[in-house]
Amino acid sequence: MRVSVVGAGLGGLALAQGLRGAGIEADVFERDPGIAARFQGYRLVLNPIGFRAVRDCLPTRWHALLDEIVMDASAEQLILDPQLNEIGRLGAGRTGIVVDRQVLRHLLLTGLTVHTDAALTGYDVLADGKVRARFARRDPATADLLVGADGVTSAVRGVLSPQTTPTDTGVRFVIGRTPLTDEFAGLSKAYGSKITGDGVSLLLGAMRFRTPPKQAAEQLAPDVTLPDIVDYVRWAMILPPNGSLRDLTAQDAVLSRMEGWHPQLRALIEQADPDNSTLLSIRVVKPGERWASGPVTLLGDAIHATSPTGGNGANTALRDADLLRRCLIEADEGRQGLLGSVDDYERKMFEYGAEAVRSSLDKLPAFAPGAKLS
Repeated sequence: MRVSVVGAGLGGLALAQGLRGAGIEADVFERDPGIAARFQGYRLVLNPIGFRAVRDCLPTRWHALLDEIVMDASAEQLILDPQLNEIGRLGAGRTGIVVDRQVLRHLLLTGLTVHTDAALTGYDVLADGKVRARFARRDPATADLLVGADGVTSAVRGVLSPQTTPTDTGVRFVIGRTPLTDEFAGLSKAYGSKITGDGVSLLLGAMRFRTPPKQAAEQLAPDVTLPDIVDYVRWAMILPPNGSLRDLTAQDAVLSRMEGWHPQLRALIEQADPDNSTLLSIRVVKPGERWASGPVTLLGDAIHATSPTGGNGANTALRDADLLRRCLIEADEGRQGLLGSVDDYERKMFEYGAEAVRSSLDKLPAFAPGAKLS
C-alpha cells in the first residue's frame, strides 16, 4: 500500500511516521517552499488521548526522547486583572503534557520523505481505484490513498467536499514567545491563567524542558536532530472581534492594549522575539455532510478546525492520525478492504471532530464576547 499525505503539520507527519513504522509507504507533500519556511514553534498542551496518539505513531526507540522533551502541565486557571490580582476562576485546573510544536515537528519529520514546494492543484481517481495527485511545480504522484492534512484552507477538501468551508469568527489573536528568564519568575501564577482588561484577554504559558531538546536527542536518539531551544513563555492576546489594528506590528498591537498594565507583563511583550510573533485569525471548519466513499480522506484542521480556546486542535489531529494509522494497518494486513477501513475512520472522526469544534466554540465567548459562532 502507498499513501500520499498532503500537508506537513503535526497530524500529517504523525500519520506518515505511524505508517512508516508499519511498513506502509507514505510520502508527504508540503506546499511551503521549505520545511522551516514558517515558524511553528509554540507550546501545546496534549491531553492523554493526544499524547498517547503521538507516542503510538512514533518508533518505540524514540519514546524515551519524547518523555524527556515534554513537561507536565498543571495550572489553576485563574482570572487575573492587569495588575495580576485574582478576580475569578476559569474552572477546574487543566492538566496534561506540554510540548513545543517546533520540537515535536522535527521529531516527527525524522526519516520521512517530504516533498516541499508541492502545492496541490487537484487529483483524479483512476480506473483501478488509485488516486493521482496533481501539483503546481512537480510531477503527479499516484497512491492507493490520498490524505488531505493541509489545514484550514485545504486544497484537498476544496475538491473532495467543496461545500465544507471555513467560518471566520471575527476574532483575532496575537501569539508570540519570550525567553523565560529570572526576570519573569514573578509571573508564575499567571501561567495557565487568563489576564483580562480593556476588552482583551492575555494568556500565558511556560515551556520548561526537562532536558534541552538538542542535548536530549544527542544523548537518547543520535539519529534525531532537534532544535536548540531554551525555556520560554508563550503568550497570546485575544482581541475583540473585528477590532482595528491600524497596521501595527504584532507586538505593538498587544502593547497598545496594555497601557497601565503590570510592568512585568509589558516587559514580557517588549522582550519577545519579533520574528516569532504573529497576528492570526480564528477560523473554524465544521464537519458537514459526509462525501462519497473513495480513496481520498481528510485529517485535522482540514475537516475540523477548532478555536484555540478549546485547546483541542492538535489533540484531535493527532487522534485522527493514530486512528487512520490503525485502520490502514488493518487494510494492509488484509483484515478489511481499504475503502471499508477509510469508512470506519471517517465515521468515528466525524463524530468526535464535530464535538471538538463545538466544545472549542462554546469556550470562545469567555475570551472574546461577540464572536461569530454560527
